[in-house]
Amino acid sequence: MKKYDVIIIGAGPAGLTCALYTSRSNLKTLIIENDIPGGKLSKTYEVENYPGISSINGAELAMKMQNHALSFGAEMITSQITKVDTDKKKVILSDNEELYAEAIVFATGTKERKLALPYSDEFTGRGISYCAVCDGFFYRKKDVVVIGGGNSALEEALYLANIVNSITIIIRRDVFRAEPGIVGKVKENPKIKIITKSVPDELVIENDTITGLRIRNTETDEKTIINCSGIFPYIGADPENSLIPDICLNEYGYVKVDTNMETTVKGIYAAGDITDKTLRQIVTACSDGAVAANAIKKSLDSK
Repeated sequence: MKKYDVIIIGAGPAGLTCALYTSRSNLKTLIIENDIPGGKLSKTYEVENYPGISSINGAELAMKMQNHALSFGAEMITSQITKVDTDKKKVILSDNEELYAEAIVFATGTKERKLALPYSDEFTGRGISYCAVCDGFFYRKKDVVVIGGGNSALEEALYLANIVNSITIIIRRDVFRAEPGIVGKVKENPKIKIITKSVPDELVIENDTITGLRIRNTETDEKTIINCSGIFPYIGADPENSLIPDICLNEYGYVKVDTNMETTVKGIYAAGDITDKTLRQIVTACSDGAVAANAIKKSLDSK
């Protein structure tokens, strides 16, 4: 049986910051990640709103965070978790190994919302991608569509503009939800065309290959086909909460926490995008991780 002071589930900015603070406080800390460290940050082309760094590649920033978190003795493993027993503070891995901790921190973040069109699942990875940084190269000098009007959609469009022939951005409304600075860059880019008040309607498939996307105008119901080789949807995200007890969740599936980032279950904490909050950014995720770590340290010291 392996026992830790703190087990952190998720190695995004919240989890890595929490590990940095707990391990620096001499708490035996384990980070468990089932994908690449950094979470969505590792798939972000450019970060321009992290204090003290005017511009940095997301994967580079994620690696810096990981190295910093591990520099004070925190351990990290890549593994699937089958169950978390929050009452016993027990984490069961896919190989049936059981791990115990005095405190558990959920920093599982969110997952991209999938494109809800017929055959979209079948063509994920071969015409539909949810990560421009991962798959942009496959569309070199081709025409692609980006769906969404938030920061993620526009940041990925700007990244793709360095690779592809052209980009058409589809947004449901007539205004973007993204930050004005990013919107300005998109509008200035000659490779990017913007279509407003429209939504995806149907994949255009020929010879088992995506060749276009049919869109529908939300005001006139007029349908138009955009010829493209790739589609990149950025249409929101849902909380990664499958391991978290319902008692800890709000009606939207996000974790309810107090000012110490502790849930309704004693010794169970949450940090980052998985929590019920108004702003999901790298800097707020880091703040959550630090707050949770400080609260855990004080709680364990009091014992």
